[in-house]
Amino acid sequence: MPTQLTNAQIRFLRGQAHGLKAILQVGGKGITDALLAELDLALEHHELVKIKVGAEDRDQRFALVDDLTKRSGAALVQRIGHMAILYRQSREKRHIVLPRP
Repeated sequence: MPTQLTNAQIRFLRGQAHGLKAILQVGGKGITDALLAELDLALEHHELVKIKVGAEDRDQRFALVDDLTKRSGAALVQRIGHMAILYRQSREKRHIVLPRP
């Protein structure tokens, strides 16, 4: 089940993600099991990740990001061009403390 965020929490997370570099890239093969495993590890370790989506077609990029969001159980914080920012609270150790809803 995807994480639900308030507008204030989304603004906070966008500010936190501003300086991040993309740590994952969706390439020509699309969303693979290996990519999902890496995304799961990255979200568990960092909670907030920036992903570069290499598809040229805008609708295809949107579909890939939506699919990643659903399959990872993360919340979409922001999507601009080829970049997407996802957030999912860590099960083991929280790094980011969100503002109250």
